Amino acid sequence: MALIRWQPFRELDELQQEMNRVFDNLGYSPLARKEDGLTNFVPPAEMEETEEAVHIRLEVPGIHPEDIDIQASAESVSIRGERKSESRTEEKGIKRTEFRYGSFQRVIPLSTRINHNEVEAEYKNGVLELTLPKVEEAKQKAVKVKVNA
Repeated sequence: MALIRWQPFRELDELQQEMNRVFDNLGYSPLARKEDGLTNFVPPAEMEETEEAVHIRLEVPGIHPEDIDIQASAESVSIRGERKSESRTEEKGIKRTEFRYGSFQRVIPLSTRINHNEVEAEYKNGVLELTLPKVEEAKQKAVKVKVNA
């Protein structure tokens, strides 16, 4: 019979992750907060690094491209936006919405330096795609090493 070492902190971490999933499914994300009656949210993002560039994709459905502000520096990229609510009439004093409106800001630190003057952004079908080209000295270059006998 194999002995299994008990790791209570790992169990606490798993419990916290499960609770975060439960609250996310209910719409009460720990990353969201209420201000002025609007829900602020943090859009999900994925990042991929290639030899030439860093590629970032953010889900920002319902936000017009002109309502997105992108600021890039050599070490990070900041994305801000706002999902504006549309004015609707109330019927018999009842107004119901399940959409989230409000602003967001996300600052993503980068593991490598980028050429922030050549950043490209494309917005399509609610997904913002950023291409952040690396500076020349940050690109991984393979150099053949001669072995002396």
